[in-house]
Amino acid sequence: MGAPSAKEYPTQYLLASALAATGCYPLWRSAAIGQSGFRVSAMNVGGVTIPKSLAPYVYGFLPPYKGMGMTVFGMTYARAAIFYFSDRGHDTMLQQGYSEATATVAPPLLISTIVQVINQPIVRATVTLQDPHYNYSNVFQSIRHIYNGHGIAGLWHGTTAGVLKTVPKYCCAIAVKDYMEQRLPQPRPESETYETDRLMRSALKSATAGVAGAALTNPLDVIRNEQFKTHQGIRATVKSLWNELGFGFLTRGLGKNMIAVALPVGCTIFFTEALIQWSQDHHLLGPGPATYAACDMKDTTNNEKKRS
Repeated sequence: MGAPSAKEYPTQYLLASALAATGCYPLWRSAAIGQSGFRVSAMNVGGVTIPKSLAPYVYGFLPPYKGMGMTVFGMTYARAAIFYFSDRGHDTMLQQGYSEATATVAPPLLISTIVQVINQPIVRATVTLQDPHYNYSNVFQSIRHIYNGHGIAGLWHGTTAGVLKTVPKYCCAIAVKDYMEQRLPQPRPESETYETDRLMRSALKSATAGVAGAALTNPLDVIRNEQFKTHQGIRATVKSLWNELGFGFLTRGLGKNMIAVALPVGCTIFFTEALIQWSQDHHLLGPGPATYAACDMKDTTNNEKKRS
């Protein structure tokens, strides 16, 4: 492929993840409120009364942004680790003779599981903080409250649902990204719009990967966030949601989740590729644009041969 090697660009992965996490925090907050079923009263903003149906969306964008620092930190290192080590693992496994399917699925399966387990206390504390009726103001107070009430195990409550939703989400997103990397035609280096074409190609690939991952895992987001609220096990939580909403629980918060999950995942992929492209063009790291332009030309030729 014409794609660069991940090992040459760890800084770009981290910076891209930080940009996506920071910019999308209000969207994540709105999704967490909606999926958790937190009650947000009708609001008055600038003299305008916000309907109760829209209040969770608006509330997510308004201060105070409780737990924002730790939320952004957790998302940044988690997504950077998942995408960086998945891409690097993919390249390494292909070099060692594994199949494309194995090299695509195995690294994100392993890395996203590890990251989710490590990150679970932060995830639980930050989601719980978004309840408008929760009296604590920061993540450390929230963690202390959870620990005092439910012990050390309480900090990892909901891990099963978290893993079940995080792992498929990133496996799906990365698989779609890699599939489209192989299938989309490479921009022609001799074209006057070569740089723009590369960015547009990355944008299409990123948006598709983000939407695919988010749509697949919304029900598990709902289950996990409900567990945080009720402290019930996964079976009891599913039964309670079913009794209350029926099939409707599968789509609770879906609209917000499609934005709050698809956008940051897609942005992380796009920003990573854009930063790598910028680094190549400015000869900051890696072999430089000429090398990858040559690879792109080779890929284009190979793809044309396959189609013919």
